[in-house]
Amino acid sequence: MTLTQGLSTAKGTRKIKIDAMEADMMRYLGALLLLAVSLGGCAAYPDVNRERLESLPQRYVKFDAALAWEIRDEWPGMVIDGMIQNRRFAYMEGVEVWVAVLDAAGKRTARSMGFVIPHQLQNEEIAPFTVKLPVEAVPGTRLRFTYKYKAMDAGSDGGGGGPWMQSFDAKVPSHQ
Repeated sequence: MTLTQGLSTAKGTRKIKIDAMEADMMRYLGALLLLAVSLGGCAAYPDVNRERLESLPQRYVKFDAALAWEIRDEWPGMVIDGMIQNRRFAYMEGVEVWVAVLDAAGKRTARSMGFVIPHQLQNEEIAPFTVKLPVEAVPGTRLRFTYKYKAMDAGSDGGGGGPWMQSFDAKVPSHQ
């Protein structure tokens, strides 16, 4: 039926209105389908590094960084596997995590270091680190963690950042 034929009779006019409504409905449903498909492509995947950071048993949080770790025995010593998060700067560059084992008098008996990869840690980014120490993980042993990095703030030309270092002590837990 053509438009002129539909206008000539009341029944035909009604048919044209229904066809127009059906066409509008089909366009609307098509737009909804396109929206659903495009949003489905933006589905969020779990942030494995964040989940790991939140699930590790030991933790330390300061204004610039959050660290979490676990300690396990691995012959001939212990391994500290952890995560570090940049909480303050536009980016941290060249992040190192040092761990020293201290005796009862506070003297260092062993020390080792692990690099954080990627080399540049963006703000809120989380990355793993591993430090291997040549001594056993005896419960109660005091460990001194030191993390250091070069900090940069957004838009700074070298004046908003610089070398930073922070230390804290933790103990090897009784259950690992």
